[in-house]
Amino acid sequence: MPRVDLNCDLGESFGAYTIGLDAEVIPHISSANVACGWHGGDPLVMQKTVALCRQNGVAVGAHPSYPDLLGFGRRAMSVTPDEARAYVKYQIGALRAFCQAEGLELQHVKPHGALYNAMGRDPKLAEAVCRGIKDCGGGLIVMALAGSAAVRAAQELGLPVAQEVFADRAYEEDGSLVDRRKEGAMITDEAEAIARVVRMVTEGKVAAITGKELSISAHSVCVHGDGPKALDFVKSIRAALQQADVDVAPLREVL
Repeated sequence: MPRVDLNCDLGESFGAYTIGLDAEVIPHISSANVACGWHGGDPLVMQKTVALCRQNGVAVGAHPSYPDLLGFGRRAMSVTPDEARAYVKYQIGALRAFCQAEGLELQHVKPHGALYNAMGRDPKLAEAVCRGIKDCGGGLIVMALAGSAAVRAAQELGLPVAQEVFADRAYEEDGSLVDRRKEGAMITDEAEAIARVVRMVTEGKVAAITGKELSISAHSVCVHGDGPKALDFVKSIRAALQQADVDVAPLREVL
């Protein structure tokens, strides 16, 4: 039976601001990417989110970002490899403390937003981030865009790597995600998004925004938990995968 992880970016609320439907979404996923305070999240939110994951049997991963709270980590930044390596270690260390307090082992690291996208294109940045992850030890899994430079960097450093696909994002012909500012970047039709996910997982195929067929590896499917229909969407994707005889499990059980 095919097996895939279902992940969601969570813990992105901070201070007086609430983002997402974390408590409602967590019971329906297998892995959570928890913000580490640099694009979203704060110590209390990190603590609460990790506790919710423990209570629901959901694996926890770190979701480090550029230091860009005002831009929600979605703005490009020019950083050196040494800076990127240190930034990642700093954020992993913070989240790992909350995991240890809950008796959990940190499972993976999935960079956020602009850092994630830049890693997919820039081999030097990807190597630096992956070295930061490796520095933290513990067999951390690198979650990266399927087929990207980040996947290759992790493999070259001997790190376990999970190739990620997206339920609600369109793809360019080179396998990168279509820029959010472009028309058609987001898949808004729920039925279409679900059908794409099932095909990526069971057939290893997806249509690019141009219509060209792409081959793709899918160890984990990202669903977003901050839209008005997020909860129904997550439930529907999980049900469709199970109907297609795909087992939903945490990354450590998929690789």
